[in-house]
Amino acid sequence: MVGASWPHYPPCVSEGCTNAACCGQEFKYVWPELVGKPASEAAAIIEKSNPSVTVLISKPGLIRLDNFCCNRVYVFSDQKGRVSAVPTVG
Repeated sequence: MVGASWPHYPPCVSEGCTNAACCGQEFKYVWPELVGKPASEAAAIIEKSNPSVTVLISKPGLIRLDNFCCNRVYVFSDQKGRVSAVPTVG
């Protein structure tokens, strides 16, 4: 597709882990306190508390990858741009 703009996305890293707790050995890996906060604010908080992840904000209707990655956190947002589900590594 000419002119398509893909988001920056690092190679997936899972190091044999299949769940978020396995990935979060030294960093935070789940953020229930961010539900209802603005998605961009939540992304900054996540990146500060776990510098080994890339945060991807997923707006309603966007497709997400189903593969599990220790270096990725999806922040699902609602129509108002607020976090609609608990962000978790994976």
